[in-house]
Amino acid sequence: MGHDHGAVTAGGRHRGRLAIALGIAAVVFVLELVGAWITGSLALLADAGHVFTDMFGVALALIAATMAQRPPSLRRTFGWQRLEVIAAAANALLLIGVGLYVAYEAIRRLVDPEPVEAGLMLVIAVMGLVANFISLRILTAGKDESINVRGAYLEVLGDLLGSAAVVAAAGIILLTGWERADPVASLIVAGLILPRSLRLLRDAVRILMEAAPEDLDVQQVRTHLTGVPGVVDVHDVHVWTITSGVPALTAHVVVDRTTLDDCGPASMLHQLQECAKDCFDIEHTTFQVEPTDHWQHEPGAHD
Repeated sequence: MGHDHGAVTAGGRHRGRLAIALGIAAVVFVLELVGAWITGSLALLADAGHVFTDMFGVALALIAATMAQRPPSLRRTFGWQRLEVIAAAANALLLIGVGLYVAYEAIRRLVDPEPVEAGLMLVIAVMGLVANFISLRILTAGKDESINVRGAYLEVLGDLLGSAAVVAAAGIILLTGWERADPVASLIVAGLILPRSLRLLRDAVRILMEAAPEDLDVQQVRTHLTGVPGVVDVHDVHVWTITSGVPALTAHVVVDRTTLDDCGPASMLHQLQECAKDCFDIEHTTFQVEPTDHWQHEPGAHD
């Protein structure tokens, strides 16, 4: 009692930022798509495709962050919080697909270059660069709190770097006439997209597989809980992440019978919850408190 499992998720606190980023991405997409059609630039077309994927990804992130605020039910006891992580995984897969496509098209154009209108290409790329920088600044505050917002942040970062590559390519073409700068810039965009997308997918899969958070030592959790006065042993410890910023912990805690009789189960439970909260910032906890004479009846107990 006294602790709330229905708190707003990390992604939910930044829905407004996601909405603004979505609006900016839509403007950049239309601008670059029209620009690619007029100028014939693969780099602009690649960046437009990337931005379109990001629009879908940010929209998915926004929907997920909104639905994650829905309260738990008897059918979905954790509510929709895990949807944020699924959205991040979907974003990563989409980005990987875009990166591979851009790389393929860039290699084809390196072999057979096509003419581009570099002047207009430069103007549009600069406008996209500025817009992406604004979006990036908007999303920066939430990227360390939510994997969902981080997915959107990485997408916009990829757009920003992609726009910078297009600006450089347009400048090279204007100054030297070397048209292969366009597919080279496209390869750079692909190179920027793929590694970050793979890392995001790895992080999302870790959460979906209910692995312990990377920054948490489960053995250290056991040691701290065992240090609570009267605790004899801690076993069946499970630590996982429901969604970004919402770690959860369950454990069986064996308590000396005398201590349990003296302080009572409620007091012992409170001490364990305070230990998890103060030492590891885990508020969603479930402890099964067992007297020492019950321990032998625990089948299949593990560390």
